[in-house]
Amino acid sequence: MRKIMFAAVAAVALAAAGAASAQMPAPADIIKNWDKNGDGAVDKAEWTAAGRPAERFDAVDANKDGKVTAAELEAAMAAMRQRGG
Repeated sequence: MRKIMFAAVAAVALAAAGAASAQMPAPADIIKNWDKNGDGAVDKAEWTAAGRPAERFDAVDANKDGKVTAAELEAAMAAMRQRGG
């Protein structure tokens, strides 16, 4: 009985995790939404205007060029998923 309950709980948890990730917009779509000047990337002003913490921008801007691209955002999101966040 315990094995069946554990399996059921695990199945529900996996289904919920899959549904949550399916609802997360793609990094390119996020960048497109936040990119108000249309240059294909998000600068710190656009980032903070979108309600994101400035210190998070510095962590996501991997090459430190003052802009976050879809590739940088994807890499940051992948790293967060690996950490369980």
